[in-house]
Amino acid sequence: MFYHLLYPLKNHFSFFNIFRYITTRSGGAFLTALILTLIATPYFIKRGVIRERISDRVPENHEKKSGTPTSGGVVFILSAIISTLLWAKLTVPFVYLAIFVTLYMAIMGLYDDIVKLKGKEKEGLSIKSKLIFQFILSLIVVLSLYKLYPESIVTKTQFLSFKNINIDFGIFYILFVMFVFVGTTNSVNLTDGLDGLAASTYIPVIGVFILLAYFEGHKVLAEYLHLLKINEIGELAIFGSSIGGAVLGFLWYNAYPAEIFMGDTGSQGLGGALAIMSILTKQELLLPIAGFVFLWETVSVIIQIYVYRKTGGKKRFFKKAPIHHHFEMLGWKEPKIVARMWIISLLSSILALTLIKIR
Repeated sequence: MFYHLLYPLKNHFSFFNIFRYITTRSGGAFLTALILTLIATPYFIKRGVIRERISDRVPENHEKKSGTPTSGGVVFILSAIISTLLWAKLTVPFVYLAIFVTLYMAIMGLYDDIVKLKGKEKEGLSIKSKLIFQFILSLIVVLSLYKLYPESIVTKTQFLSFKNINIDFGIFYILFVMFVFVGTTNSVNLTDGLDGLAASTYIPVIGVFILLAYFEGHKVLAEYLHLLKINEIGELAIFGSSIGGAVLGFLWYNAYPAEIFMGDTGSQGLGGALAIMSILTKQELLLPIAGFVFLWETVSVIIQIYVYRKTGGKKRFFKKAPIHHHFEMLGWKEPKIVARMWIISLLSSILALTLIKIR
């Protein structure tokens, strides 16, 4: 909105030329989302409509967290969307698709939170229901890509640090997109098990895709880094900055000891935002590298389930899964686990950016 209202004034006041630049608007979007979240979250905490129910699958010391307001994703997802609409160029379809996907996943997560609240046990939507919703979303996204990209690159993704190599999934691309959505949203959801863990580890990863969107929208940088040059994809940097600012604002209240949890509303929405940014920038294969912590959490659960079933329930590979609970059972304090996993997330994000540079 600001771009369309203020940038035309450059002809009268040169100052307004700054609204032309994605970097300026990304910074504005980040700060706007941050401030909106900081202001709105205390009101959401005070109302506390949806409160956390602690599962029996987590360590016993989590029992004290029962009753903490949850579904805080409502606040920061809405703050991010408002900020994006204020600062992005509203003629760019990428922006609307990213907002749609994030809102779609957040609403699904909110419904999941409500189902968990009302059920006798903390059980939300069934796996089958989630897969159906995510398949529908994947179909919408793939059909949208045919409108947004030349047919020659719609079903392709760039292959990590190998220059000018694109993998074409052809008719299987919709399954690949669904796998990206399912994998990303579930991994962020699994990571959301300690105060501030999902939020703090998410920020470096979204930062990678903010930079990728900016690079791919910049003719010189895209050519220098051997990235696909995608017209106006740079506006996604504003969307990503809004998400990053909103999550940072939420972390202010979600840090140990948490005053509020993001719930599935937040984790599903954040997973959707990250997934769609990787899909639109054609960098899906870079996602597990930048988001190594999310991958690590998911793999730990898969290993735990496999060993448990293979031994007929007699053995477990980890004391508890996901792996952050294993560290808790080893005696690590919650803030230490979060800090160390944030460091790993930061390092893996730097590695992902390094791979871009050596293309």
